[in-house]
Amino acid sequence: MIRIPKTIYQGMLDHARKEWPLECCGILSGKEKIVQKAFKLKNSEESPVRYSMSPQDQLKVYEEMEKESMEMVAIYHSHPQTIPFPSETDVKLAFYPDVASIIISLKEEESVVKAFRIGKEAISLEEIEVIP
Repeated sequence: MIRIPKTIYQGMLDHARKEWPLECCGILSGKEKIVQKAFKLKNSEESPVRYSMSPQDQLKVYEEMEKESMEMVAIYHSHPQTIPFPSETDVKLAFYPDVASIIISLKEEESVVKAFRIGKEAISLEEIEVIP
């Protein structure tokens, strides 16, 4: 289970809505599956169906996480027009099997957020708890 403070969770939703109709992306860091910080990154693809983070942006995030003794808890991105389930591209580009992949769907009026573990053999749902 991933625990996300309400302010960070709301920030992810706001990020997704702000970037709509393009996909947004970011990294969540913390300790022991408790998120402590969100890094909102630019989708260098500028696409409604794909995202990528520049190596320079990722390096800055990794350096900051290391400085603060944090680890990557999840990578998040939005699906502006589709359901919150990993696409074929999401599966192909899931390079961190130990890191959750959070998808924010903006398909319906009410945003839907789901977390997954994407492994070589299977995709499994991971629970999210929004904490105060």
